[in-house]
Amino acid sequence: MVQLPALNTPQFSWVKNRLRRKLQPMGPIFQPEVAADAILWASQHDRREIFVTGSTVKAILANRLAPGLLDHYLARTAVEGQQHDGPADPNAPNNLYQPVPGEYAARGAFTEQARGNSVQLWGTKHRGWVILGAIVTGIAASALLQNGDD
Repeated sequence: MVQLPALNTPQFSWVKNRLRRKLQPMGPIFQPEVAADAILWASQHDRREIFVTGSTVKAILANRLAPGLLDHYLARTAVEGQQHDGPADPNAPNNLYQPVPGEYAARGAFTEQARGNSVQLWGTKHRGWVILGAIVTGIAASALLQNGDD
């Protein structure tokens, strides 16, 4: 299972929108290449679940620890968080009943805000080095603390 973040895809440009303002992905936005990298890596490694970004980790942990609290938070913030400046065009073409004509790339309209990499994904892909670094840091901190007691 690859747990994906908000992605900068063109779906927000052609989805049927009945809200007052234009739609956007909620939360930190990532380029679709981040998702593609995670999915490809997951297909080649024996990992049951991959959290692609820090925002994904936060959402999943919040849902596991306090699902009701997360539901209340999202009920208050999600509608507003999925809209951005600019009025929505009620007559804009949408893909509700048929595909929108034209050629579309993988990226959407949020390239300026979208992040092109994920520290969380890097840590997942290099888990052994991260664990080794944590162990070395722990040993060094312990040695420093012991020397400070002398």
